Amino acid sequence: MSTSGLFRFPAPLTRVCPVPWALRLCEKLPLLSPGTVATLVQAAGKKDRPALLSLDEHELEEQFVKGHGPGGQATNKTSNCVVLRHVPSGIVVKCHQTRSVDQNRKLARRILQEKVDVFYNGENSLVCREKREAEKRKQERKKRAKETLEKKKLLKEQWEASKNVPGEDCRF
Repeated sequence: MSTSGLFRFPAPLTRVCPVPWALRLCEKLPLLSPGTVATLVQAAGKKDRPALLSLDEHELEEQFVKGHGPGGQATNKTSNCVVLRHVPSGIVVKCHQTRSVDQNRKLARRILQEKVDVFYNGENSLVCREKREAEKRKQERKKRAKETLEKKKLLKEQWEASKNVPGEDCRF
């Protein structure tokens, strides 16, 4: 039998349940459409946080300009760099992170959405709140590391002091 025959009819999907080894059972999963699976995966990866401000397409001016940077002729001759301007605020975003125009358009809109949020909400924007939370976590980690280092130094000093006590000879 050829290998193409093996892939012609897919085997039923099974799931292993997290129960003790002796009681482990397999059950068939219902087949889901690709859109449903993507929705489940996307929902699993995101935190519960408020959405950014939505952008109206009629408030945006979009241009495609020639690329720049490393890559030589392949990037410098193609017009896949997206320049996106939010007319009411005057914020301009230039995105040339990938070779794909569609991906650059999506990335530019995401970046512009964050910048517009910061422009209108200031310190209360989602980006600023996430930065503050990240800084707070960093300070907490730094504090814990410092406390751990101090404990280690104290333990080492106590060990050295107990080792150097005269009159105690530890022979086995």
